[in-house]
Amino acid sequence: MSESNSDLQRKIVSATDLKSVVRTMKAMAAANINQYENAVLSLEDYYRTVQLGLTAYFINTDKSDYPATEKISSPTDHKTKIGIIVIGSDQGLVGQFNDILVDFLNVKRQQFGAAQLIWTAGERIQSLLEGQKVPLGRQFPLPNSIESITSFVSEVLIEIEQQQTKNQLKEVYLFFNRTLDKPNYGPCFKRILPFDQKWKHEFVSLTWPNQCIPELLVNNATTFSTLIKEYIFTSIFKGCIESLASENASRLIAMQRAEKNIEELQEQMQKSFNKLRQSAIDEELADLVNGFEALTAFEK
Repeated sequence: MSESNSDLQRKIVSATDLKSVVRTMKAMAAANINQYENAVLSLEDYYRTVQLGLTAYFINTDKSDYPATEKISSPTDHKTKIGIIVIGSDQGLVGQFNDILVDFLNVKRQQFGAAQLIWTAGERIQSLLEGQKVPLGRQFPLPNSIESITSFVSEVLIEIEQQQTKNQLKEVYLFFNRTLDKPNYGPCFKRILPFDQKWKHEFVSLTWPNQCIPELLVNNATTFSTLIKEYIFTSIFKGCIESLASENASRLIAMQRAEKNIEELQEQMQKSFNKLRQSAIDEELADLVNGFEALTAFEK
């Protein structure tokens, strides 16, 4: 009986230590979410500035052709493939982060129809897609901090340009998870290329925020080329940050679930410990009573 009590007590202590670790990880995940969400908000301001720059360009020009981006997005008929960039996670304790994104990707890519080339960021999501025999291209190193995103985006842009040089890509999409209502997250995708009339309408339909209509002071092609580079870079960069934020949201959810399970386990073990302890006390009291009665009977 005493051995069972000791084992159970050790388990309770171990569960308490584990709960402390889980709480620490939960606090770190919550702090990281705030960090990345603040970065997203900051990037939103710059992204808005780039959008307004493109709106100003279209206000000052009446061109439906974009010679400045012909190198990477010319809508020619001989381009047949759709490029898909998928940002996963290689971190532990993130639940179904990669699986949810892969399921979402499989549904959407069936709607695209055309031949596809899929680039992955992360070893785990690469393994998931390899098992499904999808047309995989290059695997990129996964950015795990804000500082490492710039080099990742640069490598992706170089790869896109190389594929465009081969006259293969007619469209490019970015798939990633993003945070929703805290602490939830969900998969989404963004169309990166091409720069066609559908894309142009997004900026033409924007209303300039004041009465001062801007004018272009430099060459139109130079202005447009610069804005396009910033637009593509910012779009992918923003997707990476949102993916990192949702990764920590997934970890936060996992830690909250683990903490709840540990608390329930602690409660069960504590009840069992109390029951065993009370049983031991009852047995000891019974032995004392029986001993006292036997001694009294012997004295008589």
